[in-house]
This record gives sequence, structure tokens and C-alpha cells, in this order.
Amino acid sequence: MANHKSAEKRARQSIKRNARNSAVMSSVRTFEKKLRTAIASGDKKAAEQALREYMSKAQKAATKGVMHAKTAARKLSRISKQATKTLSK
Repeated sequence: MANHKSAEKRARQSIKRNARNSAVMSSVRTFEKKLRTAIASGDKKAAEQALREYMSKAQKAATKGVMHAKTAARKLSRISKQATKTLSK
């Protein structure tokens, strides 16, 4: 446990930050799952809506530093490519 006042504050901050980051990443993963199920079902309208929502969540997580920017870009690229391939049929 922290012995200095500043170290105690940093410990408190890291707990808050970890909780917030975990919630954001959980939300991003949930939207990714929704998008993948929409793509698998072949529902164009649902997939387009889910793709828009997922892109927004992932980009915001990357902007805030919750998710690495290149990880977000890679995931967005792969899943949007998959979505357009599936939905163009």
C-alpha cells in the first residue's frame, strides 16, 4: 500500500481510471459482437446501423487512449471490409 500522500492519490486515480476504461472496453466489445451477429444474419439495415455505432465507439475509445489507436484502426478496417463484402451481395 502507498505510504505517501501523492502515492495514495495516484492509487485512487488508477482505480477510477481502470473502472472507467474497463466499462468503455466492455461497451466496445459488446458493439463488436452486435455487428458480427448482424453481419452473420445478413440483415443489411441492422448491420449498417451496428457498423456506424461500432465505428463511433471504437474511434472514441482510441481517441481517449482506452484502446490503442492502431488496434482500433486495424479492427475497424477488418470488420468494415467484412461488412461491405457481406452486404454488397
